[in-house]
Amino acid sequence: MKQIYYLSAVLILGLALTACGSTITTNASNPPERIELSPPTQASQQANSQDLIRSDSQGAIVVDVKPLNLTDPGDTLSFEIGLNTHMIDLSMDLAIMATLTTDNGRTVQAVSWEAPRGGHHVSGMLFFPSSVDGRPVLDGATKLTLTIIDLDAAERDFSWDLPR
Repeated sequence: MKQIYYLSAVLILGLALTACGSTITTNASNPPERIELSPPTQASQQANSQDLIRSDSQGAIVVDVKPLNLTDPGDTLSFEIGLNTHMIDLSMDLAIMATLTTDNGRTVQAVSWEAPRGGHHVSGMLFFPSSVDGRPVLDGATKLTLTIIDLDAAERDFSWDLPR
């Protein structure tokens, strides 16, 4: 009888591990595994792109952010975002929750969040306008901060020093 009990426990554990990737987090102090952000494209290579990744692990969600085109924004400033959790459904729209602020006082709201809705491991793109009223957002700025509110934490800030 003990063997059947142990075999059942092993099967249930195996199914649980398979259902959510490779590991299950049962304690909030154990962070979930992260989705690797994609390697930089030729157009987005800046210094060392790994140095540009910022992370925040408040609450039950680990958030990784990588700017893709700060030196050559085009029509939008683009950020690759990885969201990882084992406890919360990630079906929210980050465009509603995210703003960019420069050290010289410009603030813009995100215009688009392109990512799958739902699940526990989501990777997507967050876009902001690169200019407001015909003036580049980054013009004259030396620091940029991306703020995301109400993502299982009151506020998450990710900052980058800008090239002069």
